Amino acid sequence: MKEKKRIWIDIEEPKTGIMFKSLIAKFQSLNTNLLITARDYDATFKILDDLNIKYHKIGKHGGEKLEDKLKEYIIRLEQLFPLVTKFEPDYFVTFSSVEGTRISYGLNIPSIGYNDEPRNKHVCKLIFPYLDNIITPNCIPIQDYVKLGAQHEQLLRYNGIDEIAWLSDYVPNQNILEKFDLEKGEYIIMRSEPSFASYFIEQLPAEETLISRFFPKIYEACPDFKYLLLVRTQKQENFLKSKLKNFRNDKKIIISRYMPNMVDLCFFARLVISGGGTIVRESSLLNVPSIEFFPGDTAPQEKFLIENGFPLYHIKDTELIIHKSKEILSKSIGSNRFNISFKKRINEFENPNTLCFNIVKENLWSNSD
Repeated sequence: MKEKKRIWIDIEEPKTGIMFKSLIAKFQSLNTNLLITARDYDATFKILDDLNIKYHKIGKHGGEKLEDKLKEYIIRLEQLFPLVTKFEPDYFVTFSSVEGTRISYGLNIPSIGYNDEPRNKHVCKLIFPYLDNIITPNCIPIQDYVKLGAQHEQLLRYNGIDEIAWLSDYVPNQNILEKFDLEKGEYIIMRSEPSFASYFIEQLPAEETLISRFFPKIYEACPDFKYLLLVRTQKQENFLKSKLKNFRNDKKIIISRYMPNMVDLCFFARLVISGGGTIVRESSLLNVPSIEFFPGDTAPQEKFLIENGFPLYHIKDTELIIHKSKEILSKSIGSNRFNISFKKRINEFENPNTLCFNIVKENLWSNSD
């Protein structure tokens, strides 16, 4: 491999930053130059900083209003264009970057993306026609992609879910517990829903979170635990603090937009409750009891986990969330909760990053050696 290949990676959300850490390392082990760009969305920048990934800050999420989404898309295209044209990439890798995909298509750059969220139909319709390959989990019906514009020959299927990409190499580190004065199995994580995402706009006002409805009763029944309440935006933080003002001085409660080492925090938690799928998928893969309260249908990935015996529950009714939480918290912790037995289960499935790496490597160097 004599010629140094150039790969452009665009990271548009926190999950992508976590997921691509090992993929970036794989590419760095080859004879490559990497251009990594990232969008200001939720905790994306903070995660990349924590992971010591060098990147360019380009653009931001447009928020809940459609006109703002379009405006920021146009701005980000304009900011990315000179950087990308100067770099002259041989390949483009993304999760689901609309701007990156459009530029790669316009400049005839070979591309590969991931997608595990066909519910986000607007983004899917914008990227599927332009990507050369799309990595998708077997558990999501192929027709869900085809009806949004994907072609069968584009789709690369694998037996697993995206979260396996970073959990297959995960080694628990309990140093984070001391930093926040936490003890194994003695705290609960609650994560707000992505109410500003395009597939969530009509479900709930963007500044709100349902945590405000079920947290007080769970806390009342189980006051000896610590609670980490994680929100996604400043508006959600303001809303939740207002709704929970009676708990303002309680040191057992932390309300924050970001906490580092989330996988470690999940691994040592007693229970994880979230309105979005990623955090409860990874926590249940780690054998942590997990409740998702997303108001829509149970996603295929969640069904995959449930059918394979992972401790995940999809509950939309507030009172049932409270009941199930109290039930879980009343039980003792299993003897294998804090060891690495979870890895045996995870390794039964395929890693999408391995698939992506092999495809890019084959396409870049098959005719170069």
